Amino acid sequence: MSKDSLSNTLEVTSDRQNRKSSRLSYGLALVSVGIFAFTMIRMGHSTYISNNIYGFDSGSVEVKDRYNSNIINNILPKLESSKDFGLNLKVRQSLFPNTTNPVDSEQAFGTRGAVATDERRCSNIGLEVLKEGGSAVDAAISSGICVGFLNSFASGIGGGGFMVIRTPEGKSELIDFREEAPAAASELMFKENATFATVGGLSSGIPGEIRGYELAHKRYGRLSWKRLLEPTIKLARDGYAVGKMLAYNLNRNEKLVNSTEGFKQVYLGEDGKPLKEGVIAKRVNLANTLQKIADEGADAFYKGDLAKKMVSWLKKTGGVITEKDFADYSAKIRKTSVFEYRGRKIITGTPPTSGSIVGFTYNIIEGYDFKDESNKPTNVHRYIEALKFAYSQRTRIADPDYENITETLSNQQNKEFAAATRKNITDDKTHPYEYYNPEYSVEDGGTTHLSVLDKDGMAVSMTSTINLTFGSKNMDPVTGVIFNNEMDDFSTPGLKNAFGYSPSPKGYIKPGKRPLSSTSALIVENNGKPEIVLGASGGSRIITSTAQVLLNLLEFGNNLKEAVDYPRMHHQLLPNTLEVEPNFPNDIRSVLVSKGHDVKEVSVGQSVVQGIRALDCGVIHAVSDGRKFGAPAAY
Repeated sequence: MSKDSLSNTLEVTSDRQNRKSSRLSYGLALVSVGIFAFTMIRMGHSTYISNNIYGFDSGSVEVKDRYNSNIINNILPKLESSKDFGLNLKVRQSLFPNTTNPVDSEQAFGTRGAVATDERRCSNIGLEVLKEGGSAVDAAISSGICVGFLNSFASGIGGGGFMVIRTPEGKSELIDFREEAPAAASELMFKENATFATVGGLSSGIPGEIRGYELAHKRYGRLSWKRLLEPTIKLARDGYAVGKMLAYNLNRNEKLVNSTEGFKQVYLGEDGKPLKEGVIAKRVNLANTLQKIADEGADAFYKGDLAKKMVSWLKKTGGVITEKDFADYSAKIRKTSVFEYRGRKIITGTPPTSGSIVGFTYNIIEGYDFKDESNKPTNVHRYIEALKFAYSQRTRIADPDYENITETLSNQQNKEFAAATRKNITDDKTHPYEYYNPEYSVEDGGTTHLSVLDKDGMAVSMTSTINLTFGSKNMDPVTGVIFNNEMDDFSTPGLKNAFGYSPSPKGYIKPGKRPLSSTSALIVENNGKPEIVLGASGGSRIITSTAQVLLNLLEFGNNLKEAVDYPRMHHQLLPNTLEVEPNFPNDIRSVLVSKGHDVKEVSVGQSVVQGIRALDCGVIHAVSDGRKFGAPAAY
């Protein structure tokens, strides 16, 4: 990062090997150590804040020498006075001193704007856009193109997604650029061979990302379209260092890299092995594709030479997408869902997103008092039960352009319906799957999420995806595009899932239809201003991770880093199992087991959250989830 981009920025530096040995317990010592550190900095005796100060549970906060006075006089004193940041230990109810959390997320502080992504370089690219006067939408586009390139296993221009936007004037909208079933698609196209729904050209929906970015830019962009794509074009053409998560996923998919033309061309090292972390590599074919899009606009992707090349490759690999499918695709502007919660507004997407499922969860739990620490295990049980009822509602939503879901959405917004649902939650026990009266729906795959807040108060919460890891496992060797396998998010008549349940007709394939997504990007408004920009990646765990981090912030007194780092729990109703990360508090786990929950421990990293919070003191706090080694940027 350049020195200019460090102005007014306070960043947590990473040395993860040293961090693990330097963890301290939370407690009253936190405050005394913090006072000492602040005193030393103000006396000019140190450029570092030691571990465990004001939510920094490990690592060190580096104060760049050139900007000491700015940070000391502007950022740090404001944090001291911030109730939102959680300096008052009495309200930090999610902290358990005996818990050693393996997750240590990166965070950044500023006063004007912030970008949080799961790739440090992409956050920095977005921040430079903000500093040049670009809008939050500009930054989201530039960062999104970057993440799709550097973390190509999760997203990219061969996929699609959703962007929740809140303008400085307080208006909000959802830009839907979800992938779409081609005109030749049909309900039974995967009945004879379900594998074709996940691998190869037939598994791909029409990509929507570039059209979505184009629409957002036309409505809210300030910098030129070309400027937003240039940083990623340069990385792809001149060379980039392979990141930790890309290297990990390439290694896990060694057979793919060795055996398929497109992947072999750009991801196979000179040693005959997938590229390793830190190796400098290029993707010139994708650079050329992005350059054409930068020069000629989105039409270059959807019409003309690029579309011909992509359609040719998709047909060669079994697909049915045509040039007309590409030409006819359009991004859509939809209304947002707004849920009132204890004086705040939760602004999220309407279907085919699952934002309303998070909102309905909060409608249910609003009837409980979460402030009583002694009752926390029961409140966690209530929250899990609310999630299960919410997931039951998820089986009833779909693309509103193809299915009638008006009554379902009305119920999810209705406080009386939530209260009636709440009456079915029993404090002494959980219940079998059928108790929650669901239909069956399919589970979707991985994604990437980014959050942006600019100096004018525009907020963007965006989730994009190619579905499963490396999407359809199908890269066009000419254009360098990795195509999604979003058709797998539909369901097929007669094909039961692994648990023996038949699919919901709302999830059946229709030409032009967009499959239901777990994406739950949201923006929280407080007193007429954007306070929290939040979202996650991780398939069906997107809903629960977003909801839990928000719960930690609004009910349990965590600051954003604590809320993101805290051990996750996940329940999606089917299977009727509660998944928890290691280090989930044993006292709560024991109570949940006694109430009949089937608790299963899973590895860290099933979901990844990116968040920004505008604190009450005027400081912007950005956090990128350590589960994917991302890093935010702020100024």
